[in-house]
Amino acid sequence: MKMKILATSVLLVGVLAGPLAVAQDADTDRAHPKAFVKDSVITTKIKSKLAAHHITSVGRIHVDTDENGVVWLSGSARSQEAIDRAIAIARETEGVKDVKSTLKVRHDD
Repeated sequence: MKMKILATSVLLVGVLAGPLAVAQDADTDRAHPKAFVKDSVITTKIKSKLAAHHITSVGRIHVDTDENGVVWLSGSARSQEAIDRAIAIARETEGVKDVKSTLKVRHDD
């Protein structure tokens, strides 16, 4: 009888503790809404700063933030100075770990 109670107790503890053992931090699970919101907040802050500084049309510079806090800038700007300023704005934004840019100068847009 004692063995049956012990086995049931061990099984119950395993079932209840199992989800705790496999739970992941919200920042490491990209499907978790908290991690997505964190990345989106960084992206939104940078886009807002670019618009406020009148760097270029916000639609010309695409901003994306990955799970590691790395910001990716792509698209075009009207001058190298605008590209340099966009990179600086991204680097100065809270939460940004690094900035990668493939921005190109395009005068005709």
